[in-house]
Amino acid sequence: MAAAAGGGDEAAAEARVRAWAAGQAARGRRVALVTSGGTQVPLEARAVRFLENFSSGRRGAASAERLVAAGYGVCFLHRARSAFPWARALPPPGPALLDALRLTPGPPPGVAADPAALPTFLPALRDYRRATEAGALLAIEFTGLAEYLALLRAAARALAPFGSSVMFYLAAAVSDFYIPASEMPEHKIQSSEGPLQITMKMVPKMLSPLVKEWAPEAFVISFKLETDPLILIDKSRQALEKYRHQVVVANILESRRTSVIIVTKDSQTPLSLSDEEIAQGMEIEEKIVSYLQGQHTAFIEKKV
Repeated sequence: MAAAAGGGDEAAAEARVRAWAAGQAARGRRVALVTSGGTQVPLEARAVRFLENFSSGRRGAASAERLVAAGYGVCFLHRARSAFPWARALPPPGPALLDALRLTPGPPPGVAADPAALPTFLPALRDYRRATEAGALLAIEFTGLAEYLALLRAAARALAPFGSSVMFYLAAAVSDFYIPASEMPEHKIQSSEGPLQITMKMVPKMLSPLVKEWAPEAFVISFKLETDPLILIDKSRQALEKYRHQVVVANILESRRTSVIIVTKDSQTPLSLSDEEIAQGMEIEEKIVSYLQGQHTAFIEKKV
């Protein structure tokens, strides 16, 4: 599968991540590569139409916040215009965001936020500033599937020298199917030609080369989302057996915001939010990151 990011772009990304990670190591921080958001698959070479999935990137963004709070440096590989750490505290673009802003008299005129309309934004902004000033967040953006795969490979190669101190937290919802460039129509598909029939190929699984070749000493976490709870654990264990990584975070579509199951080769541990925790505004990612931080510590100690 050809990468959208050219060789030069991929090399530049690898150098950027390597230099940033060296700074994290010098500060004594572990590093987490968090992938976040969905991928876009074009149906035409000069694309007008795309296939998407439902992912908003909320889980990746929330997890990145928690990982920084836990002392990690986070390389945040995220889909353009998906949820971003701490910016989630802002209202979505539209009337809610505009209503939260106030014009201030000049000269010159300006804009200020209404504190009453943004009760969670001030602490989020403080945390974001603290993270960026400490150099603990490196954000890298992608849009299409091929670009994501190229950047993941570049980042993995950059982080490989840091061994078991690196966590790969693969929360991005990566498309399973795509149309090879050689099989795409060049121009916009015409609706006058009748019902659309397309044949898509399987996207190469990047988990295998990541674990075996690119960063073989790293602590790797994948995510498994299903709609059928009867197959969830079996599918998660099949992934662990096939790819030989350390953890699968298994979840069901309808309950993914409040409960998950952490699956390893030897165990399965349910994590969930109580009604009281939900009422207090706790997110399940806080429990996921806390648990996986302990798992990562144990993994590092075994490697020593």
